[in-house]
Amino acid sequence: MPLKYALMHEWLTPKATGGSELVVREILNQVDAELYALIDFESSNPESYLYKRQIGTTFLQSFPNARSGVQKYLPFLPLAVEQLDLREYDIILSSSHAVAKGVLTTPEQLHICYCHSPMRYAWDLTFDYLHSSKLGNGVMGWATRYLLHRLRQWDVISANRVDYFIANSQHTARRIWRCYRRDSTVIYPPINTEILPFSAEKEDFYLTVSRLVSYKQVSLIVQAFNQIQKPLVIIGTGPEMTKIQQIAKSNIQLLGWQPDHVVQKYMNSAKGFVYAACEDFGMALVEAQACGTPVIAYGAGGALETVRDVRSAKANTATGIFFHQQTATALIEAIESFEACQGKFDPESARLQAAQFDTKVFAQRYQEFLHNHSQKKHSVSKNSDFF
Repeated sequence: MPLKYALMHEWLTPKATGGSELVVREILNQVDAELYALIDFESSNPESYLYKRQIGTTFLQSFPNARSGVQKYLPFLPLAVEQLDLREYDIILSSSHAVAKGVLTTPEQLHICYCHSPMRYAWDLTFDYLHSSKLGNGVMGWATRYLLHRLRQWDVISANRVDYFIANSQHTARRIWRCYRRDSTVIYPPINTEILPFSAEKEDFYLTVSRLVSYKQVSLIVQAFNQIQKPLVIIGTGPEMTKIQQIAKSNIQLLGWQPDHVVQKYMNSAKGFVYAACEDFGMALVEAQACGTPVIAYGAGGALETVRDVRSAKANTATGIFFHQQTATALIEAIESFEACQGKFDPESARLQAAQFDTKVFAQRYQEFLHNHSQKKHSVSKNSDFF
């Protein structure tokens, strides 16, 4: 009998189209799995590849304004994911950056989790979350702290429901160990480098593409470019849009959300791609390099695994430059160094660097991992029949 697969992801909405959703799409290209999520507003979206697909959901689907941000129902997320009955499946695959890994399984099932990140607001971003939230002060502040405390406890407990972890970077693998004391195998996310346009000819502007939320540090980039008065294009939207509009000077263009072909056009022609966040992997950095565009990035997290710094790379292999403090001053110094090193960035080298993270590489490694561990599970189950 063929094995039955279920794939669990956090949420599926038109606004949730980041790296984790691209991983879900590629897993579905590789595995015939039935899809589940806390909420789903993609199967009713005619522009989505999931249009008219049957997707299992939870009680959160009917909650008010869930479509615009189910995160507002944070206390209910663990309960919701535990209500999904997936006992009919042989293998559970989860794509998790919050609670997807917490689905309940039986001893006979195999659970493989592709972990994009341990729950950020419960771990690394706890104090950022408290400081930026209206719920961080007073009585509600203490209630929020207690909620995050309980979330951390649940997060560790639910990690024990996973048989094998896959991490999206060495950085995430270290965070999985720190939070859960679990080993993981690194399989980098899929970047379809073949469809990204490549050009060695660049125009005189810098680019950043990002969700406009506090930890992405886009306001820091704006502060730096306000001072140096060089042209900057920002693509993306989010809660910090109004703040950035208010502080950005005339040398900065805010384009808001843009379709893929527009994003690719700007990536292809930008002089440099600027990124100030500490990312678990950072798909945008790889996409920029695939377009032949060098990167100016905060030197932490996944960027250290995807960008070759001009100050340490071998000749003609540099694909960018790092700055090591999240300050406007450090970024300005990096931009000045970047300008002085223009002849050392080879667009072809950037393209070759990005090719290491291509969709085909992901597909091969994920299929091999799934095959090896499902075979191992099958052998153990078969042998247990004799006892």
